[in-house]
Amino acid sequence: MNSDIVVIGGGITGIAIAHELAKRGEEVTVIEKRFIGSGSTFRCGTGIRQQFNDEANVQVMKRSVELWKKYSEEYGFSFKQTGYLFLLYNEEEVEQFRENISIQNRFGVPTKLITPEEAKEIVPLLDTSEIIAASWNPTDGKADPFHATTAFALHAQEMGARILEYTEVKDIIIADNEIKAVKTNNGVIKTGIVINATNAWSKLINAMIKLPIRIPIEPYRHQAIITQPIKKNAINPMVISFKYKDSYLTQTDHGGIIGGIGYEVGPTYNLTPSYGFLREVTTYLSKIIPSLRELLILRTWAGYYAKTPDSNPAIGKIEEINDYYIAAGFSGHGFMMGPAVGEMVADLITKGKASLPVEWYDPYRFERGELRQKALQMG
Repeated sequence: MNSDIVVIGGGITGIAIAHELAKRGEEVTVIEKRFIGSGSTFRCGTGIRQQFNDEANVQVMKRSVELWKKYSEEYGFSFKQTGYLFLLYNEEEVEQFRENISIQNRFGVPTKLITPEEAKEIVPLLDTSEIIAASWNPTDGKADPFHATTAFALHAQEMGARILEYTEVKDIIIADNEIKAVKTNNGVIKTGIVINATNAWSKLINAMIKLPIRIPIEPYRHQAIITQPIKKNAINPMVISFKYKDSYLTQTDHGGIIGGIGYEVGPTYNLTPSYGFLREVTTYLSKIIPSLRELLILRTWAGYYAKTPDSNPAIGKIEEINDYYIAAGFSGHGFMMGPAVGEMVADLITKGKASLPVEWYDPYRFERGELRQKALQMG
């Protein structure tokens, strides 16, 4: 088999890249060792936000939200702009979020600081007794990762992309610093361009090509829960509390509460859920909304945060090997960033540059010791 471009990894990142390349008329093949979304995408917390603490992530996420809205309307999957509500408990937090809001407003993101009373109007179940303010952006939201990723994949295929599931990369064949082929358990694909979009597994793919630079990406286990359903529209936004162990929670379309905390284990590829997480998540989420303590937990599961030292991904071309690209290390932000990353990587391949600030995610920054400001992260 021949393919001009091979994307390794069938999560939202790889699928979005393939979708954008196919849309531009490129011949592209996605290789996924299990089924699409099976790595981290289908395990994510559904949130999509523009409330970051640096200019690059705000710009990228503003564009990503535009694309989430556009494609949800065109393809018919669920994307709801129900907002993100960050609960603030002290003056230090308020001051930091004032700075964040200033950056966001500069790029047209309509975040504002609101009072505890206004926060309670948005989520009446909140315990606001300790809150002194909140950061609110109604244009943030959430999407169904199953329907969304599947929709992008189906439309990518309609535009000519190939998606090979249950196909595992065994080696990448390189001669004279040029990619010649990708060897899989199902045969060899001749290609000249490879994109590593495997996130938690990216270091394994990098090792195959003996990557000449250090890109530190490690997999960490994070867990989440889903509760029994409650009355729909009781908790529409994603609610965040850094005070209570970086907690997040929101309500799904089915009425259950999905949530998690900053309970991190790793580096590891072990996704076995732990009782310690269950004990802590029930304690902390109940601090935010006391009535949650009455609910039954239906299920808990684990997924990966593929983390870099500054919680920003590595996106770009590796100059020493033609043509090898990486888009990995999203540190819990891969799902929300997916459509914009698809555009950025497609721009790099087809135009040699991107309109969005992809240089912020420069894979060489670790070698140079130029870490970015740590991206705002929870759960």
